[in-house]
Order: sequence, then structure tokens, then C-alpha cells
Amino acid sequence: MKPAERMGENMKNMTLTNIARACNGRLLYPAENSRKETEHAEAAGVVIDSRKAGENFIFVATKGERVDGHRFIPDVFAKGALGVVCEKEPESLPGPCIVVEDSFEALKQIGEFYRQQLPVKVVGITGSVGKTSTKEFVAAVLAMKYKVHKTLGNYNNEVGVPLTVLSMPEDTEVAVLEMGINHFGEMHNLSRIARPDICIMTNIGQCHLEFLGSREGILKAKSEMFDFMKEDGSVCINGDDDMLASIKEVKGKKPVTFGLSEQCRVYATDIKGKGLFGSEAVIHGNGESFAVQIPLPGEHMVYNALAAAAAGQLLGLTPEEIRDGIAAVESVSGRSHIVKLPDKVLIDDCYNANPVSMEAAIDLLLQADGRRVAVMGDMFELGEQEKEMHARVGKYAADKGVECIICAGKLARYIYEGAREAAGERKDGPAAEIFYFEDRESLLEGINQILKPGDTILIKASHGMGFEKVVGQLS
Repeated sequence: MKPAERMGENMKNMTLTNIARACNGRLLYPAENSRKETEHAEAAGVVIDSRKAGENFIFVATKGERVDGHRFIPDVFAKGALGVVCEKEPESLPGPCIVVEDSFEALKQIGEFYRQQLPVKVVGITGSVGKTSTKEFVAAVLAMKYKVHKTLGNYNNEVGVPLTVLSMPEDTEVAVLEMGINHFGEMHNLSRIARPDICIMTNIGQCHLEFLGSREGILKAKSEMFDFMKEDGSVCINGDDDMLASIKEVKGKKPVTFGLSEQCRVYATDIKGKGLFGSEAVIHGNGESFAVQIPLPGEHMVYNALAAAAAGQLLGLTPEEIRDGIAAVESVSGRSHIVKLPDKVLIDDCYNANPVSMEAAIDLLLQADGRRVAVMGDMFELGEQEKEMHARVGKYAADKGVECIICAGKLARYIYEGAREAAGERKDGPAAEIFYFEDRESLLEGINQILKPGDTILIKASHGMGFEKVVGQLS
């Protein structure tokens, strides 16, 4: 089930009166008979897209950059909406309306209210890199025992998290919520909505530095996740991450650590890579050891599997259930997704990028046979050191021996320059072919003249670069 879309079942206790109370709204009825007909009815769904509003849905009218949802209030009532949350009272009330000061704030409050109506366990996942992949591993493992609802798409912010919660079926047993931020205070708000029972933190890297300032700032901002964690909740952290390892206690409990070090409570040994097609390992934890097949490539996927194993153990899964869940994980488009084509292989990792994830993706590319091609674009929100960080990525790719490096974007010029400088210094083999394009459109025009049959091609940039169009053209 996609976020913000429901199949029509009622939402527990989500009456107009309760929703208005939850968001401090003023509930208005067009007529007394309308009040009598609807005041005890439970909503079938909550949406901010009028096109998704159906019978007995609540439509939250929001003002976007291009479209004001208030324009569509008559349309949703024509489709049978139960009510509307809006910032201004319509001139003639076409149906019950809840008037609030801020519709986006109301959405968060309504999500918070609904989360507390259901006896669901919530696993919250955050970190600089790997949130989505970790969410997929955790959801796949927990689905071996429970009915699981998970974040889909990019519904991980102050709009996406409440929509994900509000799309949760009443019979959900565990919700796995990805929680992404780039400013202080945002995770506090997400934690208030999610009320996590288990908090998983994957790592603290160099992303959103423009707003959070430093890795210490990132740790502080992401630690707001603990603000509304259940009192008997658990924290799972990557024990190999130097910043996360500084967390010694949360609400009187030691965190559950996972990693490759045997000092972690859940750790992996006997890791054997199978190139682009995953790896195998032995996971140890809770006094048990068991072999697993990890179907997605890269060492970072071992960490994701370990996080899922830690969550599974906390929620009572057996080693067999954890093993089967890890084996069942499937890659998500845009995140280390391997696309096999007749004459080439694509590594579609274009959803987002920062220096840490760029280097991890290059390491993954190096596992391929044949000529390795890295197509890299701008990384956003890196702050004052953005030029140096882009250059570092280019140098890393050239130093590691990537045979062909293609850069596109204003900031990617520094990837290009870093790669050129490193290639000129290499003494242990042929230098890479290195190309630069000013933007995505010129890349799309010129890339086919560079690629060759048999290439394995990594495609990676921040989401705003729109490199999914590069994937689409090459596919």
C-alpha cells in the first residue's frame, strides 16, 4: 500500500470531532443535518492530493509553491469526502470543514493522533547514508513474523512521515518508518509523530552540513529521534561509526550495537563478496550464530542486514526468520539497483548522494568485471567545503582505478578536476578517461559516444540533478 492511499477501511477513532481536537481546529458544518450524518463517522483515509481523495476521506488543503489545495475543496466533496482541513473558511461551506492556522502543522498533529490510536510497534530509522536500504532490510525481516507497514518512496520528512502513518492499516503490527532531516528540530517533530519503540541509526556522515554545520551537529540533530521514544524503547546503532559509538546510554539503557567488530552486540564474520550480486556472512548475536545470504551488493549492505538482525532479535524473531527475511530483500530503484542490459550493466544509485555514499558506490563499482564507468553529478547541501568534498570524490575514483569517469553539473566540475589531478599523479597503471559536461542535458547528448559494450556504469548524484533520466535513457 502506498503512503496516503488506503483501501477504504475506516480509521480507528478518526472522527471529525477527534481530528479537529487533535489539530486545534474549528469544526464547521454547513447545516445541522450534516452534523448528525457525519459526527460519528470514521474517516477512510487522509490525503493532501485531491486526486487521491475518495469517499469518506479527509482532504488536508495545503498551499504549495505552484498549487493551492484550497481550490479543490468543492471537488473532493463532490467525490464524497467526509471533511476538509483548511486554513480559510470557504465562502459557502460545501461540507464539514476544520479551519486551522497551518495545514502542514495540522497534518503532523493528525498523524501524531492516529499513531497513538493503534497498538503498533514502530521502528524508526535514520542516519546520513543507508536509511532506505536499511528500512527495506528491516521490513523484509520483520515481515517474516508480523504484518508490516513501511515507508514507500521518499515519504520520510515532516510531510511524508505523517502521511505514511495515516496510510497505515488498522491491523498493522509493526511500522518501519524512515526519518530524514536537514535542519535542527525536524527530527524532534518526526519523533513526536512516530513515537518509536526502536530507534536505528545507521551512521553519521557528511551530509546536510550546510544546515547542521558538522558531524557533531548531525549527531545532535538526529539524536532528537530519542525525544519521544517509548520509555521502554531500544536504540540500535552502528558500533563501528565513531560518532555513534559515543552514545553510551539512552533513557537508562545501553544501545544495541551492530557492526563488523566483535565488540558489537550483533556482528558479522566470514564475509564473502559475490561481486554485484551480494555477499554471504555469518551473523552473531544474542548467543546465536547463523549464516545469511545478502542479495544486495556492497559491504554497506552487510551493515543493513546487521541492523535488521538487531531489530529482529529485539522483536522476538528466530534466527531462521531473520535469515529468510534478509534473503528476501529486493533493491529499490535509485539505490544500488542493479540493472542488467544486453550489452551493459547499470548501477542505478541516483536517488541521492554525499561524499560517504559516493565513495561507497565507487567501491561497489570496483567489484564489477570489464570496464568500470562512474557517472557522477552534483552533491547538494555540503556547506562551505563543497568544492573540496567534490574534488575528494573525483580523486577517490581515480585513485581506486575507475577506468572512465564522467562528471556533469556545476559542482561536478570539482569532481572532474580532482580526478584529473589524481590521474596525472598515478604511477601504477593507466590513467582514467575523464569527461566533463556542464549539465544533465549535455550529458544526455554526449554519453552514448563514450560508453562501450561490456561497461558497468555507476550513475550517482543528488536527487535534484534528476539523473533518473540518465538511467532511463541508458535502459
